[in-house]
Amino acid sequence: MTLLAHGLGGATDLPIPLTYALIGAAWALTFSFALLLFAWREPRLDPDSPGRPLPAVLRAAVDSRWTRALLGVLSVAATALVAAVALYGSGDPARNPVPGVLYVYLWVGVAVLSLLAGPVWKVLSPARALHRALCALLRRPPQRGFLTYPERLGIRPAVLGLFSLVWLELAAPDPGAVAAVATWLGLYLLITLAGIVVFGTVWAERADPLEVYSALVGRLSPVGRRAGTGELVLRAPLANLAGTPVLPGSVAVAAVLLGSTAFDSFSQFPVWRRQLVDSGQPTLLKTAALLGFVLIVAVLFWGAARATGGVSRAERRLLPGMLAHSLTPIVAGYIVAHYLTFLVEKGQATAILFADPYDRGWNLLGLADRDVAYLLSNHPAVLGTIKVLAVVTGHVLGVAAAHDRSLRVLPKAHRATGQLALMLIMVGFTFTGLYLLFDA
Repeated sequence: MTLLAHGLGGATDLPIPLTYALIGAAWALTFSFALLLFAWREPRLDPDSPGRPLPAVLRAAVDSRWTRALLGVLSVAATALVAAVALYGSGDPARNPVPGVLYVYLWVGVAVLSLLAGPVWKVLSPARALHRALCALLRRPPQRGFLTYPERLGIRPAVLGLFSLVWLELAAPDPGAVAAVATWLGLYLLITLAGIVVFGTVWAERADPLEVYSALVGRLSPVGRRAGTGELVLRAPLANLAGTPVLPGSVAVAAVLLGSTAFDSFSQFPVWRRQLVDSGQPTLLKTAALLGFVLIVAVLFWGAARATGGVSRAERRLLPGMLAHSLTPIVAGYIVAHYLTFLVEKGQATAILFADPYDRGWNLLGLADRDVAYLLSNHPAVLGTIKVLAVVTGHVLGVAAAHDRSLRVLPKAHRATGQLALMLIMVGFTFTGLYLLFDA
């Protein structure tokens, strides 16, 4: 199994020429923006709207402490299994499922599950489960720590964790090595558990890269919680998105997620691969390029968000953070477009490897007799259409989220002109993203 071959496809996968797809996407985004300017004149997205309650039986099952306890036990057991396979399983990544656990199930699977059901990692996290068990033994509330988390840090610690993960996947000398993946997973668990013990559960909410990632994408889920009561409800995803907390590091998190996905597509270009061979320092070059993509996204968005008149210097400084949530639909769109084949097909291959995790000829649950079903790769036109729709939908939703927030934070005289720079940047992201996805 070549784990990091994401099955991106190419321009031949599209049912129409790539040029038409690019032009159509740009027009769709432009018309959406024009329509919003004329038809959406007052803020409409309310994260505190009551929503529609989920059935009482489902709410009770989801919020039951027994459900949480069971999921915690399963999470810790799965973590122990992965650790055992990493230590005693095959050292060949083609025969060991541990790299797939990180790159397929955690990196992509958690995001897709969060998109459907909300911030699931908060429930599935083994670090949180171990901490809850420890607090139960000590009869100590899990929210409390020994130190107060510095509010000025925001979610910046999670930026470092996310960048370390994308660096391992995209720039490390041997990203599929079982030892490298196991080391990242081990350090992640130790640091997260230690942070929760020291600072309480706020560390998980602000510094755990997987939980911050899950919570960010989960804001686009139709599942939310009613303000005050915490009751599970169905609500318009953009309304949930509007409730994204404005914290230091918000732009950096979005830039890491978006920039790394763009770099992953760019790394498939033959000219880049030749440059790596000729450089003699491929790891250094890939690290610099990855960081460059992240910085480009951050700087472009930061500049566009501030490009408005009628605000004070202090207000202008706050605008990028206030508008950072509008990048979440774009990130989600690229996750679906870029990693969907990877999740569906490499996810099956990873599950099959668990049939014989110690390379001893086992056939647990009969999985070893199964073959990967290439459900998407065998239908390239359908896959290409899904990718374009995911990217365009993400950008249109991003424009809508930015527009609604702009109506709240920009002076009335600058509500239209203050969004133009951001609109142009999003069109540029659309062009660049589709080009990288299909022309690599």
